[in-house]
Amino acid sequence: MKKFFTGFAVFSTTLFLCGFILPAQATEFHSIDVAKSKITFTTKLMGSNLNGGFSRFSGKVDFNPEQAEKAKANLVIEIASFNAGGDDLQEEARGKDWFNTKSFPSANFVSDSVKNLGNNRLEIAGKLTIKGKAMPLTMSASYQVQGKKIVFDSSFQLLRLDYGLGAGNWADTSAVANEVPVKVHLVLNSN
Repeated sequence: MKKFFTGFAVFSTTLFLCGFILPAQATEFHSIDVAKSKITFTTKLMGSNLNGGFSRFSGKVDFNPEQAEKAKANLVIEIASFNAGGDDLQEEARGKDWFNTKSFPSANFVSDSVKNLGNNRLEIAGKLTIKGKAMPLTMSASYQVQGKKIVFDSSFQLLRLDYGLGAGNWADTSAVANEVPVKVHLVLNSN
C-alpha cells in the first residue's frame, strides 16, 4: 500500500509540474472574415473631406496572441473595388493617372516584423506595394480577442505621390492632399 501512495504522489507531482512547464495551447487565428472587415481612408479633395474604402480584399494572417512577435500577414487588395465619391470619381481613380487598375489590379501588404508593445498593442512593419512600387510601411495596431474571433484595428498614413497616385494635374497637393490616413479593421476567425 505504501508503494501505491508513493507512486501516486510521484504521478500527481509530475502532472502538477507539467501543468506549469508545458505551455497552454493558445488559440491561433488565420481566416479573415471579409464580411466584417474593412479598409477605409480619408483624404482632402478640393478642400473637402472625401471618405472611401476598398470592399474586396483577401489574404492570410497567422496570429497567436501568446507569440505576437511571430505573426505574419499577407493582404491583397483588389483596387477595382475602390469606392469613394460618385461614379465619375471612381472611374477616374481606376485610370492611368491614379491606380491604373488594368495594369495593376491589386495592391499588397506583406509584414516583415511585429513588435509587441504590450496591452494588446503592436507595431507592424512590412512592405506595401501599389502600382508595382514597394515601399516600407510601419503601422500601429491594437487587438481584442472576442471568443473565437480576434479584432484588429490599425492605422497608417499613406503618401500617395510616393506611389505615383495622381499624375498630371492631380499631382497638385492643393487639389488632392498627399497625406491619406488609412484605417484597417480586420476580423480573424480561429482555426
